Amino acid sequence: MAWKLMSLLLLLAWAATTCSARDRSDLLNVCMDAKHHKTKPGPEDKLHDQCSPWRKNACCSVNTSQELHKDTSRLYNFNWDHCGKMEPACKRHFIQDTCLYECSPNLGPWIQQVDQSWRKERFLDVPLCKEDCQHWWEDCRTSFTCKSNWHKGWEWTSGVNKCPAGTTCRTFESYFPSPAALCEGLWSHSYKVSNYSRGSARCIQMWFDPAQGNPNEEVAKFYAEAMNTGAMPHGTGLLDSL
Repeated sequence: MAWKLMSLLLLLAWAATTCSARDRSDLLNVCMDAKHHKTKPGPEDKLHDQCSPWRKNACCSVNTSQELHKDTSRLYNFNWDHCGKMEPACKRHFIQDTCLYECSPNLGPWIQQVDQSWRKERFLDVPLCKEDCQHWWEDCRTSFTCKSNWHKGWEWTSGVNKCPAGTTCRTFESYFPSPAALCEGLWSHSYKVSNYSRGSARCIQMWFDPAQGNPNEEVAKFYAEAMNTGAMPHGTGLLDSL
């Protein structure tokens, strides 16, 4: 009983703090105000490879979807291979993460304003399905990096990110000892690992089959409603069992 009440209180606190970031009527089917995002989502029939699940309704362009699959993309001049060649099984998760960031129109409830030269908005604490985080960590634990927060602190004098002086290339598992350490720490808490599983309609899926529709639409609606009503919608299993 106590943990269920605490979960409800945490959700209400989350709703109270996030509703000020965007107008409550502007939470669904929206694009962030960021470097490469379209102003409004719409069809992009030729989205490239891993970004193709968003082709029916996307915040990214075809060019963006192509660029982000490159080892050192012109989008941000970010080199995944800063500590030697990243394992392909690991890199596919970073590509999928970037596809979600650039293409998804279903992140409105977590969009926050930021004061950065290259973007005016970011997302914060997106509830990532626990399996997506677990698989990301498992596939990357033997690849190498030199930092636990990739948002800041790189050496950029060459125009491409390099490991800063004094850092050491070690396995991902050394810098990220748990799945949560990776998914939550990597991009300064862009994600929050959810206790919910894929298909629950309560967490954002990084991977999905577009033939079955985009499950993140329902997830965004659930959290947008929670923000608008200030309470968990009926039928979540939390309120019903208190």
